[in-house]
Amino acid sequence: MSRDAVHVRCQATDDGWACTVRVGDDAAATEHAVTVRRDDLEELVSGTTPEDVVEASFRFLLERESRESILRRFDLPVIGRYFPEYREEIRRRLS
Repeated sequence: MSRDAVHVRCQATDDGWACTVRVGDDAAATEHAVTVRRDDLEELVSGTTPEDVVEASFRFLLERESRESILRRFDLPVIGRYFPEYREEIRRRLS
């Protein structure tokens, strides 16, 4: 069992995707709801799936904080408010 396994499922909405993220395969796994707007995805990394961006974003977060510290519900761009290097790092990882 992996404590930091990241499982992402996204469902299309009118203006983007509603994603459910499960971090961990153990009994203490956490669940998170992440909203990804089409505009935000295109601005961040054009041509990438929302699942790929959300998974990379959670791996980025897990390098900086525990899964229990990650907000349970948020819009993807919120990460940049806490970590100014987020946009540049995600672009680098997914390009």
